[in-house]
Amino acid sequence: MSRTYRRGERRIRVRGIRRKNPDIPKLARALIELAQVQLEAEAQAEHEVRRKTEGKHPRPDRGAA
Repeated sequence: MSRTYRRGERRIRVRGIRRKNPDIPKLARALIELAQVQLEAEAQAEHEVRRKTEGKHPRPDRGAA
């Protein structure tokens, strides 16, 4: 198994290379990918919480009153 992939988690390795001008498009793509991964993890966690609490708190009947 690779050093960067363990237990189903995705890990990102960064090596610093000193350059006169940074590769802005590459940095932008990396930042966007990190944001997407974070949003997906948050959505998955929220889904799990909703799935676990579903049925525990009955909703009030909207037709009654």
